[in-house]
Amino acid sequence: MRRHVRHAITAACAFGAMAGLGLVATPANADADEYEVLVVGETLGFRHSHIDDTTNAIIALGEEHGFSVDVWDPPQGNSPGQPALTLPSTPFTSADDLSKYATIIFASPVDATNNLDPNRPRLLNDTELAAFQGYIRGGGGYVGLHAATDSMHTVPWYSELTGGGARFRNHPAQQTATMRVESPGHPSTEMLPTEWVRFDEWYNFTANPRDDVHVLITLDESTYNPGNGRMGEDHPIAWCHNFEGGRSWYEGAGHVDSSWTDPTFLAHILGGIQWTAGVVSGGGDCVTFSEVDDLVSGLEDGSQRVTRLGDDVTGYLDAAESAADAGDHAGAVDVLVQAKGKAHGLQDDALVAKIDDLIEWQQALVS
Repeated sequence: MRRHVRHAITAACAFGAMAGLGLVATPANADADEYEVLVVGETLGFRHSHIDDTTNAIIALGEEHGFSVDVWDPPQGNSPGQPALTLPSTPFTSADDLSKYATIIFASPVDATNNLDPNRPRLLNDTELAAFQGYIRGGGGYVGLHAATDSMHTVPWYSELTGGGARFRNHPAQQTATMRVESPGHPSTEMLPTEWVRFDEWYNFTANPRDDVHVLITLDESTYNPGNGRMGEDHPIAWCHNFEGGRSWYEGAGHVDSSWTDPTFLAHILGGIQWTAGVVSGGGDCVTFSEVDDLVSGLEDGSQRVTRLGDDVTGYLDAAESAADAGDHAGAVDVLVQAKGKAHGLQDDALVAKIDDLIEWQQALVS
């Protein structure tokens, strides 16, 4: 059932955290539900203790910021679930039914499919998966939290949604590490320090998602012991991207229960929820160079004019990406402005807007 949350424990916990950020005094709309979100905590494998804390924190955030929360977290086997909160039956019935939600939040719903056995039950069966895919392709939002990358290992589409095929591989002992913000203009990172020191359980992933996603935050492996799954100098931990018509945002931290009363962490999560729900924008809106390249390629109609202009735009995009990779963000902005000028000749408003997003992203990184 939907919770418009009047739970004393939850509200008190979140109120203190949000008050520390100054967010309680000016909620977006505390008296009316502007939109709905769904929290998925259903667990078929290892159950993270933070799921209950996460659910309650998101419910409290909704009270303060104008959204209501449904919960799908039924008891499963040895998993207690959250019977007092959960919907009576699966909400993943059809894309149309899911469309009531502005975004769907996967709160570490581990399903024990990491052995890649196709016969092992998945978090979402075929019917539920089809409904979810239709929802995303219809413009829906997805927030993946912590072990959301340790679910549905036998569904390649899901790993593309979570980000670049990156899956949970392993993790070292919980310890303090430094996170470095790479995209400071995004609504989910603009409140964060450039160097964010936290104690958590730090995931190593099976692949580096950078080529396919907009990296928000990386881990500095020199500040902790990443163990035998180390990823090296480039270790993304939070990212986002525009995917098949929908919006996807992932944060790999959040294992420790104390995260869900940490004002800074909660503000970060709120930004991810709001961005995927489409109620805030900015910082480049998670656009990637590859996304814009694909858009240019899709405009080719065989004419010499379009081909010539498309090649020019692609060349500028490649040069801007190289400058950005080298840390020359001002140079990247200069080249992107030239790309935008050429893109106007292609008379495609979507392309021009996406290049504007790239410019906004890079401008936020100019010292």
